[in-house]
Amino acid sequence: MASEEQCSVPPRWRSISLTHVEYAADDLTGQVLACTSLLPIAILVGFVTLIVFKRELHTISFFGGLVLNEVVNWLLKHIFREPRPCEGAHGTLNTEYGMPSSHSQFIWFFVVYFFLFLYLRMHQTNNARCVELLWRHILSIFLLSVALSVSYSRVYLLYHSWSQVIYGGVAGSIIGVVWFFITQEMLTPLFPKIAAWPVSEFFLVRDTSLIPNILWFEYTVTRAEARYDQSLQNDCATLTLLNGCLGM
Repeated sequence: MASEEQCSVPPRWRSISLTHVEYAADDLTGQVLACTSLLPIAILVGFVTLIVFKRELHTISFFGGLVLNEVVNWLLKHIFREPRPCEGAHGTLNTEYGMPSSHSQFIWFFVVYFFLFLYLRMHQTNNARCVELLWRHILSIFLLSVALSVSYSRVYLLYHSWSQVIYGGVAGSIIGVVWFFITQEMLTPLFPKIAAWPVSEFFLVRDTSLIPNILWFEYTVTRAEARYDQSLQNDCATLTLLNGCLGM
């Protein structure tokens, strides 16, 4: 409980600006776009969750690319040192520099890398070719709309200019392409060896790079395991019933 002296002379408080996004009061569009601009935070949380529960090397590499992308953005900001538009409009900012937009660079890295993963890494393993292509196209359109929305939100909310958002998107896209091919051509051949390390085995880190479609593989394995368990339970129930009948 605070003392009277602490309350009489309040300190200068600061908010954690990681999720502190401002928008004009009574602006519904600005409120929606402010929520949209927080999607990179949600993506990071999703990656951490996937790494903790899946412990798959390609996911870890994808996350490593996102971290590298953020490091490059920080370096570019401090090289160009271009101020944000409407300087002073927002009270809480991570940095006063706006070139290039970190949100735009982040989301376009994620989307471009995911595009390449979706169309080049995941391959068809069943006969539902039309359905497979349809959901990929729908997901691609959705991701593209997300990237455009996040980029536009930064301009609408006066955090960045159009040039800062565009350069951020270009930088993120280039790094996404480069990191995808580094992962595919240089890191993926090393994944089996990394997965065999004692520390990897201790933390249950796995390599699924040789599985063409991991979603289909996990689905079929889970379904087969569930059917086997159900069959085993039925056999046990039948055996119990027979033992009961013989014992009468």
